[in-house]
Amino acid sequence: MSGADFFTLSTLDRRGLRHAFFTRRGGFSSGVYASLNGGVGSRDAPEAVATNRARMAEALGVAPERLVIPYQVHSSDVVTISAPWAPDARPRCDGLVTATPGLALGVTGADCAMVLFADSEARVVGAAHAGWKGALFGVVEATVEAMIGLGAKRSHISAALGPCIAQASYEVGPEFVAAYDEADPTSGRFFVPSVNDGRSMFDLHGYIGERAARAGLAEFEDCGFDTYADETRFFSYRRTTHRKEPDYGRLVSAIALV
Repeated sequence: MSGADFFTLSTLDRRGLRHAFFTRRGGFSSGVYASLNGGVGSRDAPEAVATNRARMAEALGVAPERLVIPYQVHSSDVVTISAPWAPDARPRCDGLVTATPGLALGVTGADCAMVLFADSEARVVGAAHAGWKGALFGVVEATVEAMIGLGAKRSHISAALGPCIAQASYEVGPEFVAAYDEADPTSGRFFVPSVNDGRSMFDLHGYIGERAARAGLAEFEDCGFDTYADETRFFSYRRTTHRKEPDYGRLVSAIALV
């Protein structure tokens, strides 16, 4: 066993697939990064992050260089891949898809949503990082379309949402609500008033589920975990910001064909 702590969801427990929603436990990092920090964009020791990612790759049954994670930019851009890239050549995108066995697709998050996808019949998988911008502008749907381009069928694709910030922890200002209302007039039901005047609480979990439903997927499962509220298992950008801590670790979620 690799020692990296993770959980799986039944929607993606299919023959020929391996997936993991990694927690923050079971790694080599220390301090605010303790301990399974997978973020190369953090200021953690690079060798610790590399060792942590190697542990994750082992849990997924692939070589360390075959766990691939893009340079995330809060977009709806998705890249189709068939081989690993060089460490200095990460694509700038927020979704990956592949039909190549033995290649683990990963995304990172620390409050943002991480969504894993699979059509186990067509043997196509995908992973998407969906912050509020990516979710709003269609990274879920874009990942599904890229999978269809590799032979997947919309009605056969299952998706699972890993840990992300929950509505009880996600207070936003009126400009956030206005941006959602302008781009997606149906989004109002995912906001409820905050105890603070003029502010609202946003249901990212529910909104991702709604976008998956619009995409016509066969199955969607939400783990239901709140990264902000569960410090023992998850990193949280917002929790770090509220505490004025110097930096934060990143969680990793990944899926592979085996």
